[in-house]
Amino acid sequence: MFHISDCKKFSRCPRLYFNDLKDDTTEYHPFVRLDEKVSDLAIQKLGIQEYFLGSVGDEAQKALDALEKYEWLVKARFEYDSLRVKVPFLHRTNRGWDLYFLFIGIYPHTNDLAFYTDTLWVLENNGIQINDIYMIHLNGEYVRGKQLDPEKLFVVTDCFYNNKNNPTQPIKPTLLQAMKDVHPLLEEMENTTLEDLEPPVRTNKCTGRSKCIYYEQCFPHEEKMEDNSILTLIASSEKYKMLEEGKRYLKDADIERIEGSRQQFAQICADLNGGLFVDHLALHSWLSKIQYPIAFLDFEWERFAIPPYIGMKPYDVLPFEYALIIMHEDGSLQKKIYLNIHDDRRDMAENLTKDIPSTGTVIAYNAEGAEKVRIQEFAQLFPDLSKKLLSINERMEDLQLPFLSGTVYDTRMRGQWSLKSIMSMMDDPGYQALDIRQGMDAVFQWRHLDYNDEVDQEEKNKIIEDLKKYCGMDSYAMTVVYNWLKKM
Repeated sequence: MFHISDCKKFSRCPRLYFNDLKDDTTEYHPFVRLDEKVSDLAIQKLGIQEYFLGSVGDEAQKALDALEKYEWLVKARFEYDSLRVKVPFLHRTNRGWDLYFLFIGIYPHTNDLAFYTDTLWVLENNGIQINDIYMIHLNGEYVRGKQLDPEKLFVVTDCFYNNKNNPTQPIKPTLLQAMKDVHPLLEEMENTTLEDLEPPVRTNKCTGRSKCIYYEQCFPHEEKMEDNSILTLIASSEKYKMLEEGKRYLKDADIERIEGSRQQFAQICADLNGGLFVDHLALHSWLSKIQYPIAFLDFEWERFAIPPYIGMKPYDVLPFEYALIIMHEDGSLQKKIYLNIHDDRRDMAENLTKDIPSTGTVIAYNAEGAEKVRIQEFAQLFPDLSKKLLSINERMEDLQLPFLSGTVYDTRMRGQWSLKSIMSMMDDPGYQALDIRQGMDAVFQWRHLDYNDEVDQEEKNKIIEDLKKYCGMDSYAMTVVYNWLKKM
């Protein structure tokens, strides 16, 4: 028996499907926090009183029998031709059944039609006449009060949204037009084994919007590639073809076949220059704007699909920690870390305005996409602190800029511009000495504190200590990278 997720993986890449099938070592951690049972809230939105509730492991006949007895079916499991689907909501009307899909996002687009069409295919092949099709999704404009209001939390629509997030494409005609016979795919899945597959071939599906988690497993030789390999050339559509033609290194790149970004220019020049490229004039110009005392700032935060606290919208973030290292002109460093559990945004914002010096430059890594946004949100939430908070943003510089602009490139970065990849070049143990080494690992650990007040005190203290070390390491890493840039 297959599920829609199996079909999706197999369609993207059969090797992905088989690797995932045998991989039971990876623990799943959702990127977005989802504490509430969304289906229960949607039941309130739809005003459902009595209903059949499906569950994992139900026999398919159970849902078919429920069609005769209930007006509403919730999470009912249906099967056809070895494909099993879970249907969020079915509602009996005088003209047949209305189908409601539950989209745990703000704007449902047409980028995952197979999920919906495969469900519809199973229902129709079970002889279930579908009348209207709706989508229940989160309302991006909803602001939570003291209590969660399911009526305002959701929107029910019969249209998909376009790129400007306006409802335009009617759901039912769109699905009917896109629906295909799933039988050939199911038959191929049934008759294919891992041994049947050809050696892995790299396509845009391997990287696409997100890099396949088994990429290194399929192409292990790339982990061993040299720092100046042409495969490190960022955003290049021709680098694999050039490699096949014998152009192994960045310096060998065919200038007529590269996109011509400043980053690519810096990469090629670095290889021609023995491994390092520096635009000294541009770097000096950027560094000249930095004024002491320098405050190196880093935030950690959680993102919630369903707003848990007053004033939050769906998919808002909740900052729970910041680390601050203040560098004075004599080279001395002053460290401050703030960590909260649950909702202490007001206290965090107040402490931030006190901890950051009123003069000098504030530095963050990816400031435009992270720290500046968090501070702007604080300013909107607490108008009385707005002036102090926004003055922090006015003095903020992005440490990522010298790298993103192609001002500096070291081939040891291997085409990566993250703070960790740059820090890995330094003669410093950095993140390797920590129990928490990634931002999402920090979030998962913080969830242990926020989910459960009954966490053992010893474990709680260990998590708090690890979180402070990790967030503090991000700020410390910025001081190391900044000093490295100054030496140039």
